[in-house]
Amino acid sequence: MTTTAGPEPSLPGSSHPGRALDQLDRIEVTGIRAWGRHGVLSQEKDLGQQFVVDVALHLSTAPAGRRDALSRTVNYAEVAAAVHEEIGSGSHDLVETLAERIAQRILTDTGHPLVRRVEVRVHKPSAPVGLPVGDVAITITRDAAPVEAVLALGTNLGDRESHLARALDLLGRTDGIEVGWTGPVLETAPVGGPDGQGAFLNSAIGVSTVLGPFDLLEAAHRAERDAHRERLVRWGPRTLDVDVITYGESVSADEELTLPHPRAHERAFVLAPWHAARPDAEMPGLGPIAELLAHAEDRDGLRPGPTIPGFGRP
Repeated sequence: MTTTAGPEPSLPGSSHPGRALDQLDRIEVTGIRAWGRHGVLSQEKDLGQQFVVDVALHLSTAPAGRRDALSRTVNYAEVAAAVHEEIGSGSHDLVETLAERIAQRILTDTGHPLVRRVEVRVHKPSAPVGLPVGDVAITITRDAAPVEAVLALGTNLGDRESHLARALDLLGRTDGIEVGWTGPVLETAPVGGPDGQGAFLNSAIGVSTVLGPFDLLEAAHRAERDAHRERLVRWGPRTLDVDVITYGESVSADEELTLPHPRAHERAFVLAPWHAARPDAEMPGLGPIAELLAHAEDRDGLRPGPTIPGFGRP
C-alpha cells in the first residue's frame, strides 16, 4: 500500500468537481490475486485462470491522520477482500465487466462514502491471445456519484445579513460544491447557551457535492473562519455557524462529524427553512422533516427574517 498526500481543496474559484477530485490523496492496493472464470472461450469459464487486480483509492486522508483513526479512512484489508471476492464470483465474458463491478463495489459499498474516485487495473496474464505476451490488462477510472447534503447557517453577531450572504457565496464557489436550493432566512431567539444573546438569523441550504464528508465539513469551517468565528463559549454568540446536517443517507457517530447532526431534528430553526424549500424531505433514520418540525419546541419562536439575495430559492 502507498499513500500520496495532496494539497487541501482550494476555496474560492468556480465550483469545479474535477479539480476537487484531482486534489485528493491516494491509497494503492496492488497485486490482489484470485482464481476467476472470466472470458469468452468455454475453456476459460470451465477451467478458469488467475487474475491480478490493482486498485487506487482517491480520498482525503487528513482527517484520519490527524486523529490516528481507522474509522476516518478506508480499511484496505476490506477492499482487498472485496476485490478478491469479485474476481472469484460469477463469470463474465469481458474483463471490462469485472473491472466495472469492482469499481462500483468500492464506490458504493466498501469505500463509501470516503472514496470519491477509484482506479481499477485488471491483469489477465494467461489471456489466450494466440501469441506469447507478458500480460493483458485494462485500467478504468470511475468517480463516485455526487452526494446531496444539507447545511445549516446561523449568525447573531455583527452584520448578520452580510455574514449569511458571504457564506453562501463562498460555499457556492468552493470546488466540488454546487448549491441546489436555499431556504428562506428566519429570525429566531437563541436556543440554549448563555443569557443575553441577540437574535439569530438562520437558514438551510442543500448542496450536491463530490467532496467527502470531512472535506465538506472543512469547507463549512473555512466559511466560519472567513467570518472570524471564535469558539469561546459553547452555544454562545457567533458571527457564523455552518453545520453539516446530513450527508446523503450516511450515519456516523464520529465525535467531530455526527451524521445526521445530533440535535437538528429538534431545532425548528434548522427544520423550518429546510421544510420551506423541500417540504417532502426526510432526515435519515429520523423521518419526515414536516413531522419533526411539528414537534420542535422552538417552532413558536420563528419569525420571517430579512430578504437576502440567494436565499429562499427552492
